Amino acid sequence: MTVTQTTAGAAAVPPPHPRRWAGLAVLSASLLLVVMDMTVLNVALPEISADLRPDSVGLLWMVDVYALVVSGLLVTVANLGDRWGRKRMLLTGFAIFGLASAGVLLVDSTGQVIALRALLGVGGAMIMPSTLSMIRNLFTDPRERATALGVWATMAALGGALGPILGGALLERFSWHSAFLVNVPVMIVAIIAGLVLLPESRNPKPGRWDALGTALSVVGMVTLVYAIKHFGKDGFDDTGALVAAAVAVVTLGWFVRRCLRRRDPILEIRLFRRPAFSAGVLAALTVSIAMAATMLLMAQWMQLVQGYSPLETGLRLLPEAVGAAIASPLAPALAARIGARLVLAGGLAVTGVGYLVIFFWPEPLTYLAVAVSLGLVGVGLGSLAIASAVIMAGAPPEKSGSAAAIEETSYELGGALGVAVLGSVAAAVYRSDLSTEELAAEGVSGPPAHAVRESLGGAMDVAREAGAAGAELAARAQTAFTESLQWAGLAGGALLIATATAVWLMTPRDLDVSSGHD
Repeated sequence: MTVTQTTAGAAAVPPPHPRRWAGLAVLSASLLLVVMDMTVLNVALPEISADLRPDSVGLLWMVDVYALVVSGLLVTVANLGDRWGRKRMLLTGFAIFGLASAGVLLVDSTGQVIALRALLGVGGAMIMPSTLSMIRNLFTDPRERATALGVWATMAALGGALGPILGGALLERFSWHSAFLVNVPVMIVAIIAGLVLLPESRNPKPGRWDALGTALSVVGMVTLVYAIKHFGKDGFDDTGALVAAAVAVVTLGWFVRRCLRRRDPILEIRLFRRPAFSAGVLAALTVSIAMAATMLLMAQWMQLVQGYSPLETGLRLLPEAVGAAIASPLAPALAARIGARLVLAGGLAVTGVGYLVIFFWPEPLTYLAVAVSLGLVGVGLGSLAIASAVIMAGAPPEKSGSAAAIEETSYELGGALGVAVLGSVAAAVYRSDLSTEELAAEGVSGPPAHAVRESLGGAMDVAREAGAAGAELAARAQTAFTESLQWAGLAGGALLIATATAVWLMTPRDLDVSSGHD
């Protein structure tokens, strides 16, 4: 069996594009910026909240709307890119992202920030799958494609690490508007470079547009991500989340059935029949689940327990980026030498061990333990380069949009699941160490007790208002939060070790992404 399906008499593989490496530079730089922007805005949200004073609902929508829009549009824009032209879709995404970022100059209310974040989500949904599908079509040689996807994975990891550094540096000198405006000149350069360097590609036989399938995918994905987020925040008795989950089950079930019955579906679900493809998607999903929650908790731990500034926190998160920058480009060559199966499963296992370090490190937990953990996680992320190679190689060029949409959707779902599931584990541990009865015995009850148990930030605010008497409360809350981080590390590590085992069993023994055969 081959990773790229071939038949006797099939057309020869087209020659490589002469400007493919320059094109990769454009695609990688655009991905770097989009990933950085997501983390920059997370750093900027406290400043935005302090300036605009949103209510709890407004703040929730400022945080959630980007992910809801991206997850809802990924399948649609990937399919549109296959039809309309992947280069056109990418450049349109650049333009929307840049215009939305410039629009911050006109923003002066919570509703306008929410609208701006939604528009950024539209641009991001156009950019992210387009970069992957264009790499699939630019690099016809499987060995070169694996290397290119290693670079792509490196940029994704670097973006996640550099975003907090850039955000911290900007916020120390400028207002929160700078977190948006920094995108504008970069997008202008990206549009010009893309026009010059990137070739156009599309599905030569796209078939009829499936309007019903499009509607089902948008409604299903938005309601699914909404339900996951609100189950994690409000529990399983939240009525809105239950309704959203029911809608998601019905619409996505209908969507999958429709895709399986159509000859040319909007999303090629049949790709999951390939064990290697499914293993790659599972790897991407699980890593995203673990990272979404633990990285958020680590950033809070560094700022609220260790006392680092946002910029110092960003710098102290760099070991992960360094590990990923070393491992991701080397992963394809290593896979060619020892086997893609071992690199894919082994990378997941190393990432899992990285998270387990946080739990098993001798007390007290120090930054040294976190740095070791981050370094191992970064090295393990090299497996995602192989996961991307397996996913993209498993689809024919005309279906590269479907493969890209599936991979990007796995990251979006993983992020939502990570915060909801592992975040709930951490919250449960944190609250168990700060019971209502114990707080009442110390004179903290009512709304202040609720704030203490809701978050470490709330606990620190209550402690500051209590003056000298709040020092013990602050210390208790910090200890409880540290323990919650450790247990989240245990849960994330165990999940990754289990996934590594599953991926090892699912992946063909002779999988070779550098030659195109499994």
